[in-house]
Amino acid sequence: MTALILHDEHRSMGARFLAVNGAEWVAHYGDPAAEYAALRTTAGLLDLSGRGRLVVAGQDRQRFLNGQVTNNVKDLRPGEGCYAAVLNAKGRIQGDLNIYCLTEELLLDCEPGHGSNLAARLERFIVADDVRVEDISAAYGLLSLQGPLCAAVMARAFPGRPLPEGDCGSSVWPGVSGEFCAVNRSRAGLPGLELFVPRAELNDAWRMLAAAVAALGGRPCGWEGLEWARIEAGLPRYGQDMDERNLAPEAGIEARAISYTKGCYLGQEIVSRLRSIGQITRSLRGLELEDSPDPLPRPGDRLTREGREVGYLTSAIHSPGLGRPIGLGYVRREIETAEAVLEIQTQAGPRRARLRALPFVEAPVAHPASSPSPALDAREKQGKGSHGLA
Repeated sequence: MTALILHDEHRSMGARFLAVNGAEWVAHYGDPAAEYAALRTTAGLLDLSGRGRLVVAGQDRQRFLNGQVTNNVKDLRPGEGCYAAVLNAKGRIQGDLNIYCLTEELLLDCEPGHGSNLAARLERFIVADDVRVEDISAAYGLLSLQGPLCAAVMARAFPGRPLPEGDCGSSVWPGVSGEFCAVNRSRAGLPGLELFVPRAELNDAWRMLAAAVAALGGRPCGWEGLEWARIEAGLPRYGQDMDERNLAPEAGIEARAISYTKGCYLGQEIVSRLRSIGQITRSLRGLELEDSPDPLPRPGDRLTREGREVGYLTSAIHSPGLGRPIGLGYVRREIETAEAVLEIQTQAGPRRARLRALPFVEAPVAHPASSPSPALDAREKQGKGSHGLA
C-alpha cells in the first residue's frame, strides 16, 4: 500500500486508515458522523493525495488529449477545465478524470490506483505528437475543502490568493518550492475547492487549512463521510459504480462528461450511435432499501422483479441524511415505473428496495468567501477566528 505523505500527521490526529486500490486513505478521525455533518453544513478538509496526478505537456497536448477522452479539451483556455471519461473502442468506461488547463500543461486528476494505467494508456497512443506524460503523484499532494464554507476557509488560510471560478476552473500562485494550483472541484455534490501543493510544503498547507476550517466550525474528514455524501448525491465512482462493463451514458455522467460536438475520440462511434437511437438498455438508479437488522447488501448483489433479474447493486449505505439505507444500482430500461419495487438477492435472503429519483439529498448552498453565512458572522463576532498555522 502506498502511504500518504502526511501519514504521521493524520495518525497524530487519531486517524483510522484504509486502502483504496492500493493507496492509503484516511477512513475517519474517530467520528465519521460528525465529519459528514461538517461536509453538509460548514466545511470538511480532506487529504486526497491518494488519488492519481498526471501532467500532459508539449505543443500538441490539447489536440492529443481531445482524441483520448469524451469531453472537449481542445477549446479549453488557461484557467478552465472539464470532467471526462476514458473509453475503450467498444465505448466501455476505462476511467474518469478531472482535467485542468494551465498555461503550459494539462493537469489530470484521477481515481486512486489508476494514475499509472491512465499514463500507460495515453503513452500508447503517442506517435509523432509533441506530447509528454509525467506522473507527479509523488511530487505533489492534493488537499480538498468540501462544503458550503469552503471558499471562506480557503480565503482565510491563504488571504489575497486568487480563488478559481467555474466548474474545474483553476488559479496558480507561487510557493517556496513550486507552484500551488487551486481548482474549483465539487466532490459528492458538495461545493468544493482543492489545492495541489508541492510535497515540501504539504504539511504547512494542511495545518493552515486545518486551523482555518476549525475556526469556521468545520473539521478534517475522511473517506467514510465523503462516500456517504457521494451516494446521497447519486454520483457514480469509477471502480465502484462504473467500470468496463458500463457504457458512459448508462452511468449518469453524460451531461457532465460527454461532448457531442468535439469530434472523434476512442469509443466515440458507440456513444454517438447510442444517442442517435435514443435509448440504452440500463441505467444507474437510486434505491431506497427496506430497514432490516441484516447487514447491508453487497456490491454485485442481483436485483430482481417478480422473479426476473433486472440489474445489480453497486453501492449501499445507511444514509445519515435520510436516516435509512439507500443504494445505487443498474436497472434495465423497461423498469421505468416511478418507485417500482424490486428485490435485492442478498446472502441473508431477499430484501425489498424501491426505485428513487437521484439525488437522494439536494446539494447544500455554497457561501462565497466575501459573504459568510450568518452562523459564521456570529462566530467571528465572538472572536473565535484565527489565522495561520495551528
